[in-house]
Amino acid sequence: MSPSNYYDNIASIYDQTRWMSESVAEEVADYILELVNANPDTSFLEPGVGTGLNVLPLVKRGYSVTGIDISQEMLDQFRHKLKGNPENLTLIQADASQLPLPDNSFDVVLTVHMVHTVSHWQKFLGEVERVLKPGGFYLNAQWITPPARMEFEHYFKAFLAKGTHTPSSTPSQEINVEDYFGKKGYRANYAVAKKWLVSNTVEELLGFLHARAYGLCWRSSDEDFEQALNEFETFCLGHYGSLKTEISSEAQFEIWAYQLS
Repeated sequence: MSPSNYYDNIASIYDQTRWMSESVAEEVADYILELVNANPDTSFLEPGVGTGLNVLPLVKRGYSVTGIDISQEMLDQFRHKLKGNPENLTLIQADASQLPLPDNSFDVVLTVHMVHTVSHWQKFLGEVERVLKPGGFYLNAQWITPPARMEFEHYFKAFLAKGTHTPSSTPSQEINVEDYFGKKGYRANYAVAKKWLVSNTVEELLGFLHARAYGLCWRSSDEDFEQALNEFETFCLGHYGSLKTEISSEAQFEIWAYQLS
């Protein structure tokens, strides 16, 4: 399944199956605004904007925000949150690896856990450089998966791996954003913008899998996926004691900030 189809399929449930809440996004926005010394004219771009979780607070505060995403359904969900499309928000349905934007257009480019999704990451980072204004910031960020949810996912992957039609995993490409920008004279700063506790019942997490809310859920045949999920649910009853058991652990929002020296 292509990335656009995957995200089109999960657009309506995307926010509820992730662990980034609106209140956390507001606090992260506060951190970003201070980090980049924002003023009322500061402009933001987020390639891979999705449903707008990361930049919605910036739009609501009146900043100029442009979002690009390959999935029209995800962009529609973003507009739905705002009950329309305010003048300070531009949304473009396009492949983020080829930004359809002029040179030197933005004060801040933000990506959140998306560089690994583009076909040619060096080309994409070159595009980021191209659209950044002189002295602008590139913020490469990610939400770190809460360890309890990571463990839950690890268990499920083991059941998926038993499937007869499950393709062997493709080695992930080696991405070194810091090295790429370091060679070009950018200085880098790392910070944890926010830590917060994430809690879900086992039943809720199984529900997210039933909805096939994650990329790993689309790498197997329908038959293998359903068999793995049934076996995994039985495992969860034994391992966690009850589907009502709540598992909690800490998530965090990390940012690597790059600015030309």
